[in-house]
Amino acid sequence: MIEIAGQTYPWNDPLVLIIAGAALVVLGFFLLILRAAGQSARAAEPLMREMGWLGQRVQNLSEGQERLAGGLHHVSETQTHSQTAMLQLMEKRLAEVQRSMTESLQGTSTRTAHSLGELQQRLATIDKAQANIEKLSGNVLGLQDILSNKQTRGAFGEIQLNDIVHKALPSDAYTMQATLSNGKRADCLIHLPNPPGPIVIDSKFPLEAYEALRRARTPAEQTEAARFMRISVRTHIKAISEKYILEGETADGALMFLPSEAVYAELHANFPELVRDGFAAKVWIVSPTTCMATLNTMRAVLKDARMREQAGAIRTTLRLLHRDVELIVGRVDKLNTHFHQARADLEGIGTAAERAGKRAAKLDNFDFEELAPEPTLPGIGNTAAE
Repeated sequence: MIEIAGQTYPWNDPLVLIIAGAALVVLGFFLLILRAAGQSARAAEPLMREMGWLGQRVQNLSEGQERLAGGLHHVSETQTHSQTAMLQLMEKRLAEVQRSMTESLQGTSTRTAHSLGELQQRLATIDKAQANIEKLSGNVLGLQDILSNKQTRGAFGEIQLNDIVHKALPSDAYTMQATLSNGKRADCLIHLPNPPGPIVIDSKFPLEAYEALRRARTPAEQTEAARFMRISVRTHIKAISEKYILEGETADGALMFLPSEAVYAELHANFPELVRDGFAAKVWIVSPTTCMATLNTMRAVLKDARMREQAGAIRTTLRLLHRDVELIVGRVDKLNTHFHQARADLEGIGTAAERAGKRAAKLDNFDFEELAPEPTLPGIGNTAAE
């Protein structure tokens, strides 16, 4: 680094190189002068003239150096001003960039906090759903345990049937575990009037055949499971028809309750011949949904039958009500007559009171000296004479 006119420049700066070059030129000239002085005296006079010329050149170089120094000073001032302006512009740009980055970071922080809050809520929802899924899985496993055992499967169907019947019918319209005259115990007996008569609902469907069909994977297993399904359902339909359809005691049909909508859909979709066999044997296959609809229809039938049973009592009650109304009308007429008589008596009392008031007014203004004999009223004697 080198300092020129109070300004520091690096050695490779063009201005420094120019000044260095000029100095070398001056030094060369001085060396030439020294060399010329060592020459012979014969060349003295021309050398003196050369020295004068060199002095003039040195003076010109000095003036040029001064002008160069002034130019360098001006350039230095201009550069300093430019650097100051550039620094101010860079500081302003840096401030704007910093402000923009701060605002962006704040916005990003806000959005991140909002996203984290939503994520936390969704995680809470997922945890709750996971808990429900685990609970449902436990319930499904419990249901599988129930359906894997024949006795518990039958109890499950009876409980479900009991709940549906309890919701659809009044308590006196059915009997659970009713014993028939043949000694067979029906899961549910609906007390319908004749016709059609009491109807039995059986809930002991062979679900093991459906489970075997659902577990079948190969075509051979599916064929065997379908055959087992047909045999089991036909056997159950025949058992219901023989045990729960009794002439003169029950209706000429019975209901086979399926505790699963899936089994009901499977029969109607893939085993329509079993449904037709049930129709032929007058054993109607119902699911929880269709059973509720059937029971609501039975409820309407029971209501209509009970209204017919009470029709005689209703007519008798209407006759008594008509007689009571006639008695009320007669008593109202009598009471109206009494009201007319009481109104007449009240009017007579009012007239007599008005007449008595007028006579009292006369007595109040009475003058004994000018009293004229008052005519005797019929039926009343002269009080003064007496």
